[in-house]
Amino acid sequence: MKNTLLLIFLFAQLLASAQNAKNTTNKNLQQQYNKAMQYLNDGFVKDAIPVLHKVLKQDSTYLDAWLSLAGIYGELKNYPLAIRYYEKVKAMDSSYFLPYNLPYSINLAGMGRFNDAENAIEQFLNLPNLNEVSKKSALYRQQCYRFAIHYAQTHPQNNVVAFAPKNLGDSVNTPLSEYYPTLTIDDSLLIFTRREANATENFYQSIIRKQKFSKAELIKGDINLQPYKGAITVSADGDWLIFAGDFKNGFGNFDLYISYWTPEGWSEPENLGPNVNSGYWDSSPALSPDNHILYFSSNRPGGYGGRDLYYCIRQPNGLWGSAINMGPLVNTPGDEAYPYIHADNQTLYFTSDGLPGYGGTDLFIMRKDSLGKWSQPENVGYPINTIENEGSITINSLGTTGYFASDRSDSRGGLDLYSFIIPPHIQPLKTLFVQGTVLDANTQKGVPCAIELINNQTGKPTMQIKVDEIGKYFVPLPVGTNYTFVINRKGYLPYSELFNLQQHHADSTYQKNIYLTPISNKASFTFKNIQFNINSYELLPQDTIELKKVIEFMSENPSVKIEVQGYTDNTGNQEANILLSTQRARSVANYLALNGIDYKRLSYKGYGPANPIADNNTEAGRIKNRRTVLVITEF
Repeated sequence: MKNTLLLIFLFAQLLASAQNAKNTTNKNLQQQYNKAMQYLNDGFVKDAIPVLHKVLKQDSTYLDAWLSLAGIYGELKNYPLAIRYYEKVKAMDSSYFLPYNLPYSINLAGMGRFNDAENAIEQFLNLPNLNEVSKKSALYRQQCYRFAIHYAQTHPQNNVVAFAPKNLGDSVNTPLSEYYPTLTIDDSLLIFTRREANATENFYQSIIRKQKFSKAELIKGDINLQPYKGAITVSADGDWLIFAGDFKNGFGNFDLYISYWTPEGWSEPENLGPNVNSGYWDSSPALSPDNHILYFSSNRPGGYGGRDLYYCIRQPNGLWGSAINMGPLVNTPGDEAYPYIHADNQTLYFTSDGLPGYGGTDLFIMRKDSLGKWSQPENVGYPINTIENEGSITINSLGTTGYFASDRSDSRGGLDLYSFIIPPHIQPLKTLFVQGTVLDANTQKGVPCAIELINNQTGKPTMQIKVDEIGKYFVPLPVGTNYTFVINRKGYLPYSELFNLQQHHADSTYQKNIYLTPISNKASFTFKNIQFNINSYELLPQDTIELKKVIEFMSENPSVKIEVQGYTDNTGNQEANILLSTQRARSVANYLALNGIDYKRLSYKGYGPANPIADNNTEAGRIKNRRTVLVITEF
């Protein structure tokens, strides 16, 4: 919308100038000027510049030539030069300049001079006999300038942002257009779309080592066989690519497809099916880091406007559930597109031209709270948002560097990929990575399953990780929080492990193999989260995280009977320790019984300091010995 408005005014201006050429009586100069206008009409914008400069060299008072140059440089996003030429005409003939306050204001806004832009647009709106199209365009711009002024006043802490995008260079960019960047979660691989000379869209990749990009090459496999593809997202582990394609077997003009990594490269794309796709435009996929939620944009009927944001939840059987509209908090009568969910799984970025902004399509941010609710969308502000249309974005795992496509002045041609520093106010949470293998404790073979991550502070599930067929898993987590990893796998004891990750640094990797114990007589499970206060047998809120999973386990295995065993360290009176350990074991058994488990399936016993599993001469050892254990007595 932004560029369209400017072009309409530019060519209306040029047409009027070509017809009137009122500032010269020299027929030769008028012919040269008309030649420049012809270049513009034919789409050769830059070819018109030297012709206009030649005209002005012969007659520096030719106002229409100055105005045409100003309009051209505005379209080329050279705002300082456009402003300079507009102001030259304004100084020579302020009355003749008045109708040009509209494009002049747009260029002022392009430089971030929103107060000056508002003054210029007010002068334009004071003109008599404005037609409805011009008035509507001017009022829209005035609304945008006022938003920008208000944002600067209410967000002073964001006004010092330095925005200096860096072209990714010749290893990635070419005279063709590159766009839709996406990163693997470990920031080692950049994947993007390139529009070839024959209009075919192909996916390329560039390996990232020490912040340097290798020469981009076509990604391997059958994924590039189809010519018309676009927006793309890669899974956290780098094994899936989900992208938009216009294929013959689709439901609409663009559908979402998935391709899997194989030893031979990327597999032939598979349509994600009717729960995800519609008979309309479905594109802009963004996959959550746990592969559990797929966000995308669609113009299907039943939404709030043109293109709305939707999401689908991956079901336990691996299929995607039906698409759900994200609702009026996000969606407007305009277009919402290009969602991007960060590795923290709590920060979502997207574009909108319906929410208040700087004009056209702006970038917005939302954050998910501890209850899983999204915040009100917030405009990320100037200078990331400008009078130009902003597009898709991807951000590294640290949340410090963003990547986007633009046709800035240093572009190699068309759209290029750029990086920029993410300002603090829109940075996502920093993340670290936990990876390992889930193994059968007896056979040492991998066990496919699902890992549920519980936030220890809130007691709420944060995400669910699907473990692959050989037991490997990989999960990004926001730093500064402790989690409990929980697994309930049929045929095995429940598993839980307290992960103290608060002290780990962002961008570090925490290696953890998980061993599942098959159900058998005397098989045991030690609670990791149940940590009673000193001399207390009262359960704490965090204790219920594991206990709820034990209830699930007992419900799924109705023949299983258990004994809850309580233990202490060897400090203090032995009789008191046995009593305390018995009371603690009884507290756990009572909780299970009160929550639906038949008491006949439960027993409990306190063993005091018996059977230590660690050295009681150290505090670390004594902590391990103060434990609660679940033992299978019958199955």
